[in-house]
Amino acid sequence: MSHKRIPKRKAAIAVGGVVALGAAAILLPSANASQDGAPDDVAAAPRTLKAGDASDLATRLAGTLGDAYAGAWYDGEEKRLVVNVVRGEGDMALKVRSAGAEVREVDNSMAELEAGAGTLKSEATIPGTSWAVDPRTNKILVTADSTVTGDKWDQLESTVESLGSGMATLKKSEGTFRTFVSGGDAIFAGGARCSLGFNVTAGDGSPAFLTAGHCAAAGDAWSDQQGGEPIATVDQALFPGDGDFALVRYDDPATEAPSEVNVGGQTVPIVQAAEATVGQQVFRMGSTTGLADGQVLGLDATVNYPEGTVTGLIQTNVCAEPGDSGGSLFTQDGLAIGLTSGGSGDCTVGGETFFQPVTTALEAVGATLGDGDGGAAAGDGGAGAGDQAGAEEQAGGQEAGAGAGDQAGGQDAGAEQDGAGGHQGVQEQSDMGSSRHSGLTPTH
Repeated sequence: MSHKRIPKRKAAIAVGGVVALGAAAILLPSANASQDGAPDDVAAAPRTLKAGDASDLATRLAGTLGDAYAGAWYDGEEKRLVVNVVRGEGDMALKVRSAGAEVREVDNSMAELEAGAGTLKSEATIPGTSWAVDPRTNKILVTADSTVTGDKWDQLESTVESLGSGMATLKKSEGTFRTFVSGGDAIFAGGARCSLGFNVTAGDGSPAFLTAGHCAAAGDAWSDQQGGEPIATVDQALFPGDGDFALVRYDDPATEAPSEVNVGGQTVPIVQAAEATVGQQVFRMGSTTGLADGQVLGLDATVNYPEGTVTGLIQTNVCAEPGDSGGSLFTQDGLAIGLTSGGSGDCTVGGETFFQPVTTALEAVGATLGDGDGGAAAGDGGAGAGDQAGAEEQAGGQEAGAGAGDQAGGQDAGAEQDGAGGHQGVQEQSDMGSSRHSGLTPTH
């Protein structure tokens, strides 16, 4: 989406402001294809998997293992799925190995961890706190921001201690948990600036997009430029509560809303929605900070914002700042993962950031990704992760579609990117500093 009014035909998934890309920033197909494992009845060595395929396998194994299942996570270096099995469940461990995943025996069952989270909810729902199950430690990770002090800290600390040393860990964040809406620096809705997440098709076939639910509090009419005429209207929104998402319909039913993320000079086609996996590498686009990357740290996270409690979020270490709210979280394979909700810190010092799962939002609002041809409804995560084109594209432009979060400077942003053909991924590199695995340069 450009700064110019687009009454008909085109509305790109502009999810960020201007993004400066390095000369070597390119999009490439992922090279980590799944390999066929041994027959199901043989305890084979762990298979090499893409994150999307690992997520799908984890979902299947969770149903198979029942009470013996204690979470799973993706080992990005080894490209393997690691599945936690409650200690003593040897038969279940064999099933995991036969399916091609690595087994780790743990002490805490998922039921025990969920019960611990329930205790935190009833005894320590304090603004500035969050918690999520971390399968890598088989514990609940509890985080408190800088506002949790004095009696509030004592209350939180004693609640965590009551769960037992082997059940939860408590850490302090230097920042403050907040939603990432930004007021005053650009008009998007009611003087607030957010970011568009993913273009979708509403249940009645009309074009729409997803963004953060807390952004909808700024107003119903949304514009794609500072002081511009509205181009879309809020249809459904949820915040706080069981999510942070909004469905916003384009006012012009002839608007074409391609299923892609504009990362500056090129686009990443979004092929479908998928569930997040702990350990998975993800990328975020936003109207303030552009492109950033990191890893998924936890699922089904609870965050106690000043405005209220939000549950069911994805916890990551991807940075974000005010104005990035609603922006897209996606993978190098073109899988839509989440919508930026909030967190602490910034893109200078880092921090914890939380995202609304796209699958949950799609299911709640009855929408599908893009035009419904290549997109998937909620629950179909993982498929199509290997359908990548072989073309290599060099980053040419310095402008990204700014859409919901146009920068106050008023730069034009391309609604269409030339030469971005195929289902491209984001190349992994090992020498990017803070953007450890990204072939695209985040603007911090």
